[in-house]
Amino acid sequence: MSQSNMSDESLEQFVGSVCGESHLRVEADLGDGFVRLRSAEAERRQAAHDIRSTEDVVIEMLRNARDAHAKSIFLAVSREGALRRIVMVDDGDGVPPLMHDRIFEPRVTSKLDTMHFDKWGVHGRGMALYSIAVNAEIAQIVASDSGKGSSILIETDLGKLGEKADQSSFPVFELTQGGTVSVRGPKNILRTVCEFALESRHGCSVYLGSATDIVATLYAFGLSSLTASARVFGKAEEMPVCKRLSLAADPAALADAAGLLGLLLSERSARRILDGEIAPVPPLLDRIRIEGGEAPSEKPPLRSSRASSDARGLKVAPDDLDDFTDRIAAAYRDLARRYYLEPDVQPTVQVGKDGIRISIPVSKLR
Repeated sequence: MSQSNMSDESLEQFVGSVCGESHLRVEADLGDGFVRLRSAEAERRQAAHDIRSTEDVVIEMLRNARDAHAKSIFLAVSREGALRRIVMVDDGDGVPPLMHDRIFEPRVTSKLDTMHFDKWGVHGRGMALYSIAVNAEIAQIVASDSGKGSSILIETDLGKLGEKADQSSFPVFELTQGGTVSVRGPKNILRTVCEFALESRHGCSVYLGSATDIVATLYAFGLSSLTASARVFGKAEEMPVCKRLSLAADPAALADAAGLLGLLLSERSARRILDGEIAPVPPLLDRIRIEGGEAPSEKPPLRSSRASSDARGLKVAPDDLDDFTDRIAAAYRDLARRYYLEPDVQPTVQVGKDGIRISIPVSKLR
């Protein structure tokens, strides 16, 4: 759900709620860091028409995981006839059991500092889940607890909520002369997730595949960080959601554990995973190549304007210019948050013989 058309008044109310002005902006404190916003405008922004396609569901779930401070997001997508099934597992803040149903109610959000302004608009944790729920056949938190991450299941009827017909084409990314990245290809699930992975590459990693692919990836993810003792004596309900599959000692246990996360898996596929025949998928960013640029996972040349140098004056190494520009952007973000300005902007740095000129675009959140 894009909130870029939010009114100034409703934006002020939303910003106030996440910044702690609860006595002015919040209708009810639901506990565990969640509130229900007072603003009627917020409810209108969560109307059913805000979700128009499967791709809208996917981007809002990704943004929700990011706003829950997830560092790793695992997205399993499958289709059977007219039924689209989406399972998203993350290692973010998690949702306490008492909030599992309430987080899908209108105007419910986290009052923590989760507001983001990105290419899709303004977003805060939980703000889109109501819109998803009213458009889905099933919308539920399958597994989650405070500090343990989440697994969220969404099922939609494609006869009611459509999607792009071409779901197999991988998007093409091209570096423009201005240093930005243009994208070609149908706006399908792949493109949606790729664009999010690029946008959020400094904050989290995204893994995309079938349910079987994601089970293999989660199994390997847990193995990479758990000790042998934890695997033998650990209890699934006490562990982060994204590491629970690594406790499975046999195919039946792995299939059962996957089912508890909403990931449907046969014992045969589970055995192939345990035998190493089905490998984990790499981060989606590793699959993206930008024509005319480097691989994003190495050092993405995604600047709106690259710094330049005058041949007759000061010369600065590209890596140093990148670091300098990043520091300027970070300093500006602190200022932008205090004055309700768009924080994620790209400074322009020009190096000439007489000095260094810095330009920062300024625009209000709206």
